[in-house]
Amino acid sequence: MGGQACVFYGGAEFSRDTDFALHADAANLERLLTAVRELQATVIAVPPLSLDYLQRGHAVHFRCQHPDAAGLRVDVMSTMRGVAEFAQLWERRTTLQGEDGTVYELLSLPDLIQAKKTQRDKDWPMIRRLIEADRIACAGTPSPEQVRLWMRESRTTGMLIELAHDFPHEAGALADGGRPLLNAALRRDEAGIESGLAEEEREERAADRAYWLPLKNELERMRHP
Repeated sequence: MGGQACVFYGGAEFSRDTDFALHADAANLERLLTAVRELQATVIAVPPLSLDYLQRGHAVHFRCQHPDAAGLRVDVMSTMRGVAEFAQLWERRTTLQGEDGTVYELLSLPDLIQAKKTQRDKDWPMIRRLIEADRIACAGTPSPEQVRLWMRESRTTGMLIELAHDFPHEAGALADGGRPLLNAALRRDEAGIESGLAEEEREERAADRAYWLPLKNELERMRHP
């Protein structure tokens, strides 16, 4: 659900850690504990691993000591701001298979983009790259769902103008349905698009700060009881 997923989707070249979205129930927690033991991984920060913390939106952070994964950081989450519940994420996941037969289950591209709408500076350029990579990969035969995804989530002024020109009806519908900056794209108003993109980012960053504030306060109380 993090940088490794972005690598698979063509939005990043590497990632220093691995992030997992986990269905948080007792049986799955036992499976996670088995994997953690095999990786010789230990929790490196607060909170400790528990269903309660995962279900309330905390991330649990591990560092692996197994020789084949020495130093690798693994982060696990169950609940994320603005992101659907796990059952829905799993239902619409993307499944890929490597050349060696290994199967990789990824958040769908729309869900991954939603998860990246955070207060962190590095996540916003990643959203732009993910959409640009998807458009390049599917430029010849985009589905209606892909066109709508690009229009809803693109953060590139030129791409938005091109999409609005190529799909004006869809752009008009989405402008009325929640993304008004598409009206600026229909007018080829670059300044209006940039202003709209900046406002979207400000709103999402503020919402993310508000979401994490009580969770961060709780972590501080754990660190400094």
